[in-house]
Amino acid sequence: GAVDILQADATRCLGFTGWLMAADLAYGFDIPFSAHTAPTLHAHIGCAAPQLAHVEYFYDHVRIEKMLFDGVLQPVAGCLQPDPDRPGLGLTFKRQDAARWRVT
Repeated sequence: GAVDILQADATRCLGFTGWLMAADLAYGFDIPFSAHTAPTLHAHIGCAAPQLAHVEYFYDHVRIEKMLFDGVLQPVAGCLQPDPDRPGLGLTFKRQDAARWRVT
């Protein structure tokens, strides 16, 4: 086929719904699936994609996430695992820390 690994990004392809549609497409054609950056977001939704090969982990993206959110996932032995004790994506917005970048 034309694609060896399908990569999608929930922040750019209709959110969770579009990402899961892409995951289903990869599954239907029996090709590996990859999540593009936003590792904390994709670690959660990736649990619903049995053919997920990996979540791309860019240091810069994670650095920015840590500046704005508490609860950002850290890899352990090369794996990201959502915290089942935290609701939703497990993130808490750091409103005071983000205030300095507010555009008015």
